[in-house]
Amino acid sequence: MFQLTELQHDALVEMFNQGVGQAAAAMSRIVNEEVTMSVPMVQFQSRAEVAKTLGSGEGRRICAIAQQFNGAFNTEAFLMFPEEKSLEIVRLMVGQSLSLEELSEMEQEAMSEIGNIILNSCMATLANASGRELQGSLPMYHVGTSDDILGQNGKQWDGVVLTLTIDFNIERHHIYGYVAFLLDMPALQDLQHYIDGYLAKLTG
Repeated sequence: MFQLTELQHDALVEMFNQGVGQAAAAMSRIVNEEVTMSVPMVQFQSRAEVAKTLGSGEGRRICAIAQQFNGAFNTEAFLMFPEEKSLEIVRLMVGQSLSLEELSEMEQEAMSEIGNIILNSCMATLANASGRELQGSLPMYHVGTSDDILGQNGKQWDGVVLTLTIDFNIERHHIYGYVAFLLDMPALQDLQHYIDGYLAKLTG
């Protein structure tokens, strides 16, 4: 499995933490409540390992927002929550007065907006480190098992999944979310190069 040095890993965590902080500030404005997000836990895993973490063996369903990014490097990015938490997040976004049916109708649009904010904030920090632009596609909304979402079933994949585990605290609600980036070997090498460039700037 792909590995970074301890210094490279710490730099990557700091880069993503900047993006997470920007996303939290943007979401705070949307829900009119303070939104805090923990420092992300960063790991490199296989698709099968990520799927297992997200409960594929129990058939647990997740809500996911996916975007394709191209430019500095190419990746497919996902923001994933347990399905039962997605309506809770939407209710916090749009208020407590809506019926369950109304919430369900707004779920896809609201979750796509959240995904767009968080994924683009994370990717923006990588783009800044690389000095190159990243272009993102429109967010796509999916509900299913982690195998369904990550395309684990029936697909060959020789790359790595870069995962961020983030604790969202919204109006005293504690919700765990997962951000995943599918990276092939060229993208991993680019990422390592950009991290080294980021470290070089810090050390002058």
